[in-house]
Amino acid sequence: MTPDQKHFSKDDIRILPPYQGLVPTAVSVVANDAEMEAAYRQLSACRVLGFDTESRPTFHKGEASSGPHLVQLATAGHAYLFPVEKLADLARLKEILESPAIRKVGFELGSDVQRLKAKLGIECAALVDIGRLFRQPGDRHTVGAVQAVARLFGRYFRKSKRQSTSNWASPVLSEAQRVYAGNDAYVALQVFHELERLGRAG
Repeated sequence: MTPDQKHFSKDDIRILPPYQGLVPTAVSVVANDAEMEAAYRQLSACRVLGFDTESRPTFHKGEASSGPHLVQLATAGHAYLFPVEKLADLARLKEILESPAIRKVGFELGSDVQRLKAKLGIECAALVDIGRLFRQPGDRHTVGAVQAVARLFGRYFRKSKRQSTSNWASPVLSEAQRVYAGNDAYVALQVFHELERLGRAG
């Protein structure tokens, strides 16, 4: 069994040294057309991007999600957050997400993709669901970002429950929300690049 195939328990992971992700200054919220163009120039030059979305949580049984409220895309050193309901023109974001030339890598992307299509008419292309790259015959474990970081880097990628269930439709995102969201996309990219180095990226 190679290190990337070993399953870590929650207790195993909690005692690992922390994973150092992006700092607040490396995460940008795209707020207007000029910032959209600047982000587009950076993102469209990449062959692979980390990808994720966030939606305001639902609290009542049967309540449908109105998300996604935030789309995150990350390069090797920066994450861009797109609050989709606050941006007047999403054409550049749509262009990146639908581009077959730019791979978008993330964890458990099924619901993200469905919501983007249903809400915004965006049909994502060139997607890589990283969890599937870890799957071995007979493997019963689902590999998410925390497990992947433990296996590949021997580090604890701490995901705050408080932030994951926070209001992603808020007019102003807190610094903690921005860092959480940016690192979700950034970590996906780092894991993918490590799997590429190991010859496991398909």
